Amino acid sequence: MNWSVIVDHLFIVLTASVLSVVIGIPLGIIAYLFPKSRSIILHLVDIFQTIPALALLGMIMVLIGAGKTTVIIGILLYSLLPIVRNTYLGLSEIEPGIREAARGVGMTRMERITKVEFPLAFPSIFTGIRLALINAIGTAVFAAYVGGGGIGGIMNQAIRTRNMTDLLQATGALMVMAVVLDLIMSFCENRVRQSHNSTRRILASLAVLVGLCFVTIPGEMSVMGSSEGLVMYDGDYTEVRIMDRIAKEMIEDQTDLTVTIKDQMTQVNQYKSLIGDDHTCDMMLSYDGTLLTTFLHKDPTDVPEGETLYHYANRIANKRNDISLVGKLGFNNTYAIAVTQEVADKYNLKTISDLAAVSDQLTFGAEHDFFTEEGSMKYEPFCEFYGMHFKEAKSVDVSLKYDAIEDGEFEVTEVFATDGLNLKANLVILEDDQHFFPEYNGSFLIRNDVYERFKDEAPNLKSVLKQLDGQISTEDMEQMTYQVDVKGKDVDEVAHQFLVDNDLLKN
Repeated sequence: MNWSVIVDHLFIVLTASVLSVVIGIPLGIIAYLFPKSRSIILHLVDIFQTIPALALLGMIMVLIGAGKTTVIIGILLYSLLPIVRNTYLGLSEIEPGIREAARGVGMTRMERITKVEFPLAFPSIFTGIRLALINAIGTAVFAAYVGGGGIGGIMNQAIRTRNMTDLLQATGALMVMAVVLDLIMSFCENRVRQSHNSTRRILASLAVLVGLCFVTIPGEMSVMGSSEGLVMYDGDYTEVRIMDRIAKEMIEDQTDLTVTIKDQMTQVNQYKSLIGDDHTCDMMLSYDGTLLTTFLHKDPTDVPEGETLYHYANRIANKRNDISLVGKLGFNNTYAIAVTQEVADKYNLKTISDLAAVSDQLTFGAEHDFFTEEGSMKYEPFCEFYGMHFKEAKSVDVSLKYDAIEDGEFEVTEVFATDGLNLKANLVILEDDQHFFPEYNGSFLIRNDVYERFKDEAPNLKSVLKQLDGQISTEDMEQMTYQVDVKGKDVDEVAHQFLVDNDLLKN
């Protein structure tokens, strides 16, 4: 973990916190001054707090797209509750006699608020700001799901691969961040109290928060400044991260085009960022089966006779969203059903049909996405197709799936064929003997307008990418992900070594 990730996380937290103060304090004052608006404002900020973080970020992303803006708005909405409520309560709890005295000396309503009531209520308000700031540090971890950056991506990867060193470093960074920021805010709060809530000290304490935000801007601008040329997003799976870097190094080696790999984002969110006029992504690693079933909401049975799944999905994607697949890279990262070695030996399991006969004695577990209705290659259709009746089905976070099966929480799971963690967990992949799962041939999915936009820097862009056709077998990808996830090698190093070994670099 490097400093840029920490600065990135701090920038998100502090920017959202400053904006929440700018919006939250006036809302609290309005709720105090105007009883008719009070119920609306307080109930609204309560509602924001009840929405799960991922759901809130997902809704915002649909409206404005992926990236840091989505995360900042999400944290802002989460931070309003303590600030608005503490502002309202702080003002409401001022002694009535103080208000009467201020009114008696001829102060207007606004003068009473700014010169008397607000300074007296500020300790309560500042407590709300501190709570919002500390909570924002943890909430910002979810930025990794919508391309917002920060420490969340490192934590997700570390949990999935059981990399305790990275997990402890990321957790430690969050804890240090929270303690340091809380100490700074506590110091400012004490100074305000010692000065008997003087307006000058109040403004100075708020300026500290703004100043901390500005400190992170140079580091953030250096990262944003590198966002040029062809844009991709980093993936939440090692396979995507490897292929992003292979593409980047090849394109920059053989053209004058710069490739920028932005912050981590899920496959579904990458696709949403790729399509449409307001896109923020130019190219992504995908799979023909994913394109067909998850993104285009079609079934393998929809493929016309005589046409391959790859060509059918490509044709529909071209027509619907003006995007296309760029050849088959060679690996088939299809869904696979795996069991522990112990279960395979006990029941002599070779195929999924063998598993169906004993499924009522076993527990099935997989990531949340496999249990959704997004696409047809999911748990319920799979069980119906093979006549499965598992004793129990458990949904776990994708980053915890391998830990769970190694710890014995379930015996059967769904995996990706190229995942190196299959080797580490010593799982037995069962043959899909009735061919439920379609092929998931790896391929780069690219906007059709990219070739025209970058024709000066990379007139040969398509031919450069086509050099990878058939070059990476399923076994090759499994070994590369194994080197990163299990052996702990750097993803850039593994990607570069593959290019060198296969003579794919020209300069």
